[in-house]
Order: sequence, then C-alpha cells, then structure tokens
Amino acid sequence: MTCARMARRSEVVVEPANWQDAYTAFTGRDLDAADLELFARSAYMLGRDDEYVSALEQAHRAHLRDGAPMRALRCAFWIGHSWLFRGHVAPATGWFGRARRLLERERDDVAERGYVLITDMLDHLMSGEAEAAGVVAAEIVEVGERFGDDDLVALGMMEQGHSLVRCGNTPDGLRLIDESMVAVTTGELSPIVAGIVYCNTISFCREVYQLRRVREWTAALTRWCARQPGMVAHKGVCLVHRAEIMTLSGAWDEALAELGRLGEDLTRGVLNERARGDAAYREAEVRRLRGEFALAEDGYRRASALGRQPQPGHALLLLAQGRSGSAAAMIRRIVAETSRGLPRVALLPAYVEIMLVAGDLDAAAGACRELGEIAGQQENDAIDAMSWQARGALALASGEPEAALASLRKAWQAWHQIEAPYEAARSRALIARACSLLGDNDSCALEMQAALETLTALGARPEVAALVPDHRHGLSDREIEVLRLVATGRSNRQIAAALFLSEHTVARHLQNIFVKLGVSSRTAASAFAHEHHLA
Repeated sequence: MTCARMARRSEVVVEPANWQDAYTAFTGRDLDAADLELFARSAYMLGRDDEYVSALEQAHRAHLRDGAPMRALRCAFWIGHSWLFRGHVAPATGWFGRARRLLERERDDVAERGYVLITDMLDHLMSGEAEAAGVVAAEIVEVGERFGDDDLVALGMMEQGHSLVRCGNTPDGLRLIDESMVAVTTGELSPIVAGIVYCNTISFCREVYQLRRVREWTAALTRWCARQPGMVAHKGVCLVHRAEIMTLSGAWDEALAELGRLGEDLTRGVLNERARGDAAYREAEVRRLRGEFALAEDGYRRASALGRQPQPGHALLLLAQGRSGSAAAMIRRIVAETSRGLPRVALLPAYVEIMLVAGDLDAAAGACRELGEIAGQQENDAIDAMSWQARGALALASGEPEAALASLRKAWQAWHQIEAPYEAARSRALIARACSLLGDNDSCALEMQAALETLTALGARPEVAALVPDHRHGLSDREIEVLRLVATGRSNRQIAAALFLSEHTVARHLQNIFVKLGVSSRTAASAFAHEHHLA
C-alpha cells in the first residue's frame, strides 16, 4: 500500500464525521477492496444508496480476487441488506444466498457466520415469528462475543430484546435493548451499524410506547447526528423523532418547525424517503389537534401517497369534522386489518373514542378489554394510561361516573408523569364530567378550569370549543374552517379548492359567518377570528 493511500485511509478513520470529504477523496480514484469499502461507507452516510451498493459490489469482487472470501461475504451481506431495506426482496435474497454459499465453503468457525444468521433472523421477522427470531438473535450474540465483533453483538442483542418484548417479557427485553444502546453511545460500533441500532431502537420503542426511552435515545441520536454535520442518511429520521417528542410534550410550534427542516438535502436515501411519510403524518397530527382541518387533510393525503398509513389520525379528523359514520367505517376497517396485540395499541384508543360517539358501546367495550389485556402484558405506563382513559370514557358513556372517576384519575396521573400535557388535559376534562354527574360541581369547575388552561395554551382549538360551547360564537365546524382560511387571506376560489367545495357554497358559508359574528367584511371577520382565537 502506498504512503498516500495509507494517509488517506487514516484520515477517513480518524475523522469519520467528514463524510463528504471522504467521499470526495475517494471519487474517481483507482481503489483497492479496503478503500472501496470505505468509499461505500461514506456514500451510505451521505444517502447515496445506489453508489453504496455499487462500491460494495466492486469490493466484493476485489476481495474474491484477492483470496479474501470472508470479506467478500460481508460485502454480500450488506448489499442484500440494502436491497431488502429498500423493499427489493429478489436481489436481497440473491445476495444473501451468495453470502451463505461463501460460508459453506469455509472450513473454520468464523465471525461471518453471525452475518449469515442475521439473514435467518430477518426471514423469521418477515414471517411474524418473533420467538424464533429471538432464538437466532441469541446465537448471533454468542458468535459476536466469541469473535469480539461488537457490531454483531449489538445487532443480535437489539433484536433479542425486541423479541422478548413482543412475546410479553418486557423487563428482560428492555434491559437487552438498553445494553445494545450502550455500545452505540460509547462509540464501539461502526457508523452504519450505529445508525441502524439508533433508528431501529427508537422506532421500536415508539411502537411499544416506551415513551421515556424514546425521549432519552432521541436525545442521544441528536447528539450523534450533531457530531456529523455532513451526514444525510439518518438526519431525516432524527428530525421526525424529535418532532414527535415535541408534539407529545406540547411544543407544537417547535414540532412543525422541525418537520419543516426536511428539505431537499434530506431527501436522499431510503431512510429519508421513509421519514418524509412519517413527517407528513406528524404534521397532519399537529394540524388536526390545532383545528386546522384542511391542512391536516392535506398532510394525511401526503403521508398516504408516501406509503405511510394515515391512521388513526385520519379517522379522528373525520370525527372532529362531525363525520362520525365515516370515521367509524374507517377505524373498523383498519383495526380489522391489523394483527391483535401490540400492533393495535395505536388504534384502539381512537377506536373507543369513535365508537362512543357513534353510540356503539359494545364495540367500545370490546376494544377496552383488548387494550386492558395488552396493558396487563406490557408493564408500560403509556399503554396503562390509554387503557384507563378508554375505560373511564366508556364508564361515563355507560352512566357509571364513580367507576369512571377511578380510572380517569389513574390516567391523568400517568399522562402527567409521562409529560404529555394534551392527553393529561383530556383526562381532566373527563374527570370534570364525572364530578358533575356525581353532583360535585366545585371539583368539576376546578378540573375543567385546569383542562381549559392547558388546552388553550397548547392551541387545541377543537377541544376548547367542545368544552366551551360559546367559544364557537355559534359557528359550525365548516364555518370555522372557512373563517380560518379567510383569516389567512385566501380567496373564495382558494378556499373552495382547499375544502373541496363549490365557490357558491363558500360564499353562502361566508354570509352566514358575517351574520353570526355581526361583521360586514372579510377584513372584519379576519380580525374577529384572530381576536377570539378562532384562527
């Protein structure tokens, strides 16, 4: 190896955050197998997936020519992994098969066996066989520990933890997940594996509502990304995670600003492509909570177009618009299509809420029971809070205020400890209703005041309007939507396009708004909307 090449490789290893510099240094040069792997790594971190795969293919062939079949095996594995992650199963299967064939020719026990085991683990995961995937994951950890391969240990331990949680052993599963994350935060893993473990762990913790861990590991991911300002691959995912935490914590303006940072420089790479769909959904959620229904509808449509399931938010939007029949049909369909257990956790609270409005107490009761069963298995504060809140709402609808109060106070305490002000305020509003039904008007007033103060501060206009009828000034849901768009300066034609109405209908709504508010112009209506927090 030449001195220049050694110096260049050393520079890349010592300064791994300079991915663009590394990419530029290697571009257009005659590279050996090791340099091709480094070039592939820099291409991956810059979101250049096609160049990443192409460089690994070249490295694979170079390693075979150089008589290094196990290095070639690793390249084959990562090529297959890239294709699989992008949804191309056939080429992924082909490259995984090539890696397996290279291992079968190897007489010695080698660390690369662990990478072939990962392909078996992925097969089990795609087949929904969590327990079998966990068994293979444990083997991967054993191979990694025997050969001192930190990447293998972390990948195996992460998935072993996921499997245990999915199978109901939450405490042991979370301990393994946290242990795998220690290897990331202490810098023991290669950059690509570190990013994979970060993103997979945070995404999994989101799925199982381990909200405290989502907060903690998102903060760690943010610091990791900040140390690599030129990185593209994981930045979009990081932004969406941060925005989700901000939304949960009630920082809705900050969440929208964070989501707005997903610009052109963060559209490269499959991770960022997926992040765009999540970002559209998260933006729609904030818009819905704020009562910006036309913008929420647009966000859910964009999320769906980008391959992100827009539920349960879209169904809740229909409910907020007074379309309870459509909301019920939509949520019934998506729940029926979703496997029982953890995958339904995100849907069941919305299902209960919509069924109660639709008057189907039996369906709501069934969903409450299912949510309670999951909560009993998972030992999870957030799922407990969802279960107690759903149970309390059902008890209220069934005329059982005492039972409702017991469940709702538990829900409020859990949401308060999780630092989820919107959900906590909704619990207090339900507590107020229960107190009223029990004749305790003073407690009702205190709970309602606390709920309204929080919801008003958050900007949750639909919730405030539902709790304080005169807050709407006699306007219907549709009239409020029209007024908000008028307050943004849109013309009747633009409003008609945004709300899928005719211009004639918009004009009629506008005349009704003028009469109800006692104003005579668009300018006066806009001023009224801003003054009374309707826009």
